[in-house]
Amino acid sequence: AAEATPVAAVDPALVEDGAKVFKKCAACHKVGEGAKNSTGPVLNGIVGEKAGIVEGFKFSKSMLEAGEKGLVWDATTLDAYLADPKGYVPGNKMSFAGLKKAEDRAAVIAYLSTFTH
Repeated sequence: AAEATPVAAVDPALVEDGAKVFKKCAACHKVGEGAKNSTGPVLNGIVGEKAGIVEGFKFSKSMLEAGEKGLVWDATTLDAYLADPKGYVPGNKMSFAGLKKAEDRAAVIAYLSTFTH
């Protein structure tokens, strides 16, 4: 049986760009095999996942509430969050100011979509 890919047609060049942009995120977030929670939660499987449910990570009350209200991380919500983390989910713990360039956000989202649980 062939394994299903989370995103059918992710542009390899975009994923490569996303790997470079993710270096800004890697101080706090880990991905890939053996990744563990750090200052921020592990991001394996984040695309398509409900907010605030990474096992073993102590989320802010505001992020937990966002998840309880139905926030799911897809390309649209991740783009909005990464543009303005504090504005999108006020009171969350992420200290990063955000990625101002739309192409950087798209690249990081494509990169993250390649990591499953």
